[in-house]
Amino acid sequence: MTVSIKQFAQESGVSEHTLRFYEKEGILPFVKRNEHGNRIYDEQNFEWIYFITSLRETGMPLSEIKRYAELFKQGDSTIPERKLMMLEHKKKAEEQLAQILKHMERINYKLALYDVMEKTVKFP
Repeated sequence: MTVSIKQFAQESGVSEHTLRFYEKEGILPFVKRNEHGNRIYDEQNFEWIYFITSLRETGMPLSEIKRYAELFKQGDSTIPERKLMMLEHKKKAEEQLAQILKHMERINYKLALYDVMEKTVKFP
């Protein structure tokens, strides 16, 4: 099954402009074209865009994603390097998550204080 760029953008949640940019930069490899030269996207492209989106949303710079895509295109000999990239990124994401959890503890503490205050303060 293949879809147009418009359908792909709708289903993936990534704008057509961003998709074109990702393809041009080599971040979204393997985009095919039909007989009229229009981009067509398949299941492999969906897997890639969801992977790219996950990396972006966890803070990986586009330059690193591009490097990963370049390595992927080079084949299995780059598996150790790609794995190392993912391990390093995972560590950064875990550190971010720990920081967010720490912030959530502070927010929850403040909310608990408000709960106590609401029980003791009379409102007009």
